[in-house]
Amino acid sequence: MTNIAPANDGAESEMQRNWHYRPDVPIESSPFFSWPPRPMNMLRWVTARWFAIAENSILTLLAIVCWRWASPTLEETRLLQIGWVAEIWLRNMALMIAVAGGLHLYFHVWRKQRQKLKFDPREMLPRGKKFTFNSQLWDNVFWTLASGVTFWTAYEVLMLWAMANGYAPTISWQHHPLLIIALLFLTPVWISFHFYWIHRWLHWPPLYRFAHSLHHRNTNVGPWSGLSMHPLETALFFSSVLVHFLVAAHPVNILFHMFHQGITAATSHTGFEGLLVRDKNRLSLGNFHHQMHHRYFECNYGNLEVPWDKAFGSFHDGTEESHARFKERRRRLMGG
Repeated sequence: MTNIAPANDGAESEMQRNWHYRPDVPIESSPFFSWPPRPMNMLRWVTARWFAIAENSILTLLAIVCWRWASPTLEETRLLQIGWVAEIWLRNMALMIAVAGGLHLYFHVWRKQRQKLKFDPREMLPRGKKFTFNSQLWDNVFWTLASGVTFWTAYEVLMLWAMANGYAPTISWQHHPLLIIALLFLTPVWISFHFYWIHRWLHWPPLYRFAHSLHHRNTNVGPWSGLSMHPLETALFFSSVLVHFLVAAHPVNILFHMFHQGITAATSHTGFEGLLVRDKNRLSLGNFHHQMHHRYFECNYGNLEVPWDKAFGSFHDGTEESHARFKERRRRLMGG
């Protein structure tokens, strides 16, 4: 299940002490940015994320279903009206409550998997003065729904209104099916590219203290932690969708983009690597790469689709050797 090797002297290593479970390490970033090219690795990467029971394939289906049956038409969005805006807001609230709430109940309340595939041995904090309402859970729920879903909805409303009025270029299934599909595949890459830079900026000390520290109250995360952000951070986080003022898209692409950011924020912070069915990981969820960022702060600012962390020396691949390099880098950053 994991390839954690014992330390050479038989003593437990720091990484072993810190983590209850580690996936196979070293963690690998996207093979599409590796040299020399490795076609089979690329094929496995795409297959695992798109042609299996995986988040991207589920979100694509959800975007199509919601556009067909749970969204206003572009004709309706031509005029800003409270009715269709409320429809989108209620749909997004329901999705977030179902996903984050369901995962929290399953993993952290009912404990259906106990500790299996759980990264952090610690439980989420029931109380704490640093949290709104003196509770990690209710702090996360409040900021996710009040800030996260609000900005998610605002950007979706903006894009649909802009497309309906010709301010954002729009394409159709009839004339551009291959472009629509290509954009679905490219969207996670663009989100990863954008996320690294806004996240790195949010670690600039003044912005960290003002905004990003709210998200980092969660050193041990749960599903509600993903969108638990200061409004400034949430506005920056979802702003990646504004690329479609330049890049023509279909409304399904917009919904997929927003669902990818909103819903996977919850799934990636589950705290467990995946959902076990008959002792086999059937659906990848939690992200150990990002879980290490919440524990260690000065590493893994981006996602695995784009290797910015590797390029700038902040990549932690989960191995003992990488952890030693990380601690040395942190000493240098702190002037030690």
